[in-house]
Amino acid sequence: MNGGYDADLTALNGSLLREHIRSACAHWVTRDTILWPTAVFADGVYTLHYDLAADLHLQADQVIGGKQIPLHFHPAGAAQVLGKFPHLRGHAAFKLDPDHMPQVAEALKGQLVVTARNGQGQLVGVTGLQIPGVLDDLFAYDGDLGVLYADGVPTVRVWAPTAQSVTLRLYPDAKPATTGTPVPMSWDPTTGVWSVTGTREWTSYFYLYEATVFAPTTGKIERNLVTDPYSICLSTNSTRSQIVDLADPALMPAGWQALHKPPLWAPEDIVLYEMHVRDFSISDQTVAPELRGTYRAFTAHDSNGMRHLRGLAEAGLTHIHLLPVFDIASIDENPLARVEPDPARLASYPPDSDQQQAAIMAVRQQDGFNWGYDPYHYTTPEGSYATDPNGSARIREFREMVQALNDAGLRVVMDVVYNHTYASGQHPKSVLDKLVPGYYHRLNGEGVVERSTCCDNTATEHHMMEKLMIDSLRTWATAYKVDGFRFDLMGHHMLANMLKARDSLATLTPAEHGVDGSKIYLYGEGWNFGEVAYGARGENAAQLNMAGTGIGTFSDRLRDAVRGGSAFSGLHEQGFATGLYTAPNDSGQNTHEYQRGRLLVLMDQIRVALAGTLRDYELTDSSGRRVRGHEVGYNGQPAGYVADPQEVINYIEAHDNETFWDAIQLKAPSWASVELRTRMQMLGNSLVCLAQGVPFFHAGQDLLRSKSLDRNSYDSGDWFNKLDWTYETNNWGIGLPPGDNHHHWHAMRPLLGNPALKPGRADIERTAAHFKEMLRIRKSSKLFRLETAAEIQAKVRFLNTGSEQIPGLIVMHLADAGPNVVDDRFAHIVVLFNATLHKQWFHERSCIGAAFELHPAHVSGSIASSAVFEAGQGIFKVPSFTTAVFVLRKAAAT
Repeated sequence: MNGGYDADLTALNGSLLREHIRSACAHWVTRDTILWPTAVFADGVYTLHYDLAADLHLQADQVIGGKQIPLHFHPAGAAQVLGKFPHLRGHAAFKLDPDHMPQVAEALKGQLVVTARNGQGQLVGVTGLQIPGVLDDLFAYDGDLGVLYADGVPTVRVWAPTAQSVTLRLYPDAKPATTGTPVPMSWDPTTGVWSVTGTREWTSYFYLYEATVFAPTTGKIERNLVTDPYSICLSTNSTRSQIVDLADPALMPAGWQALHKPPLWAPEDIVLYEMHVRDFSISDQTVAPELRGTYRAFTAHDSNGMRHLRGLAEAGLTHIHLLPVFDIASIDENPLARVEPDPARLASYPPDSDQQQAAIMAVRQQDGFNWGYDPYHYTTPEGSYATDPNGSARIREFREMVQALNDAGLRVVMDVVYNHTYASGQHPKSVLDKLVPGYYHRLNGEGVVERSTCCDNTATEHHMMEKLMIDSLRTWATAYKVDGFRFDLMGHHMLANMLKARDSLATLTPAEHGVDGSKIYLYGEGWNFGEVAYGARGENAAQLNMAGTGIGTFSDRLRDAVRGGSAFSGLHEQGFATGLYTAPNDSGQNTHEYQRGRLLVLMDQIRVALAGTLRDYELTDSSGRRVRGHEVGYNGQPAGYVADPQEVINYIEAHDNETFWDAIQLKAPSWASVELRTRMQMLGNSLVCLAQGVPFFHAGQDLLRSKSLDRNSYDSGDWFNKLDWTYETNNWGIGLPPGDNHHHWHAMRPLLGNPALKPGRADIERTAAHFKEMLRIRKSSKLFRLETAAEIQAKVRFLNTGSEQIPGLIVMHLADAGPNVVDDRFAHIVVLFNATLHKQWFHERSCIGAAFELHPAHVSGSIASSAVFEAGQGIFKVPSFTTAVFVLRKAAAT
């Protein structure tokens, strides 16, 4: 037998039969329908068995224990449920009689098994059941959950329809030795919700649920003490939930309720800067020691970090994207229990040594750093970033952070990770699965939790997991005034989930909720892989499915074309900004002619990206053909795939993979100077900044940020993730990187050990100034921030195209043409991206006699300040590896 499929069970021994009772290959999809991939016999007998004591077992070929409900094969199948469960297509359908409907709720509280017998009475199939479908059918609930206050009195509600009992354990404090007082909870059989109303004195008390449930992972009835999935406050290390009122003024900084948001007119005006809370201040000596690495570090108005952020906001940055700040499971929140490596000792080792990473790896499970993609509780601020992790300080301090950033002119985005949890089953840090086992997570055909994300995948196609996600988003938006959400592995959610989240947030109004939901921006990783790929579990929120939604997706098209290679390959493979064809390295990248052809393909992909990655944008490709964005190829997919510019996130660097500087170090030719490498960085940054759509930058990308070639620094400590707001160092050459980077140490060691490749303060400051220059240019004209596909088609075109183009030179022309005028100052803008080793002279006949001038943001001393336009011949002259922006003023603006 294979996982409950048809077989001759009489030949199997008892232990193997018990294994099949523990598997779950059948699916109870509605109250009266079970789908099962088993053979069907005309005179077969099919039975549902359940036992509240979890003592079902096989003796010979008989299922012993519990109660039985007969099933009847339904030849018509169950087409009505396949929209929700497309992966069950082809399964045989079995029905329960109406007379047995009263038993269903009881059966769901115990162990479940289905059996099949052939006409001779032989047992030919046996397996457990997956129950999310029937729970959604019977107990889908749209009311409030968690702690809710009315007139100062808290009510606690938890959804646990399969629990045999749930008791609230109430604690006056979070001390482990404190014994909880049991408080009975009442069960609503129509919703599956357990609830109890307390007294005013319960405020600030801690609590747990004591739930008695059948756990398929152990095959037993378990009594679980578990925190609340809807926790809004927690004790240190999340051992207990806490009863608090988020509307309590004591949890709000002064002026919180009257907080004014920085202005935002359209999503295309957004510029994102991705930052880790701990990275921001842990190494900043201008922040008080007790605040470093915390939310409150953002309130240090005169710190180097906050001065830097205010300078970026003045130039045109609009949003700070925070890596996970919800409660995570991978950091000890008690600072006294942490072990940190000695920075002075690490600094004593050579730049190409393996000793730094060895010291960090020795304490990686005990230090205070992790990216945080380890969700424990979705709707509570992480305690390790609070000055006191025990209780409500984290709430007030998170709000202080948001307020400080808003006061600095910056909105706040949260990185949210609803696609998985840190653990499931009976793991000590499992929450959801201890209350409703087998419901919240996505299971494979055997009933085992899928882990394609990295951890235990959730299933937002199930009603209550979707509800948990949307309720959590609304809490962050209203109680913490968060301005946007970046969805980790968004492609593992269904498109319908994302549309409901979008629509729910859009209903928030300043009058009723204190926030304007129309200004909340959603975006995420639309990668298409795993058990959900290509709609296997329903239409998922992958890149190609998101056109027309207004939800942004990260575009790997621009990233790979600019950098070279991909996120998972091409360590030395060059791209447009790293010298492909124009400054080839010595890694043996095929012939000169191949490189030229490859460069022209990448330039077409970049042109599509500069035009907003629009699927229907028309341009001339490198062969001279007129094509649309979706007809330009990218690894077998369309380069253009969005319907509106707000639906694309343009980036070349993020927390994942090597920083752009580190990629340049690997890809640039060995003879390239630091000055040339710095120009490559500036060129890449400018392509992101001046493209239509939403630009995204990694914190420190404006400072040549390095992680010493670490491509996966999620647990590499403060050492490899350091940000230096003094601009003295970019963190290059601080040792060989840890983890799976060791496969490339042979290539990294000579680079890290070469002192000629280490940038100095002047290089960092020059790059920082250039970054602000590009932000100011983007901000200066709406032509860089067009809001519709029609506007882009009308106002954006490319010169230097076709088969006779100059390789390595992209020329973009923005014209304020058409009936919709968007720029009061500039009639035309010409942007030249020169990725060659030589000054390029570009002649454009239509510009002869025009009064083009360098953009005023190109200040004296910038790398573009030597670019010139000769009006008499219509020639633009642009230095090597430089982006230059020329403007033609409108008559009234001269």
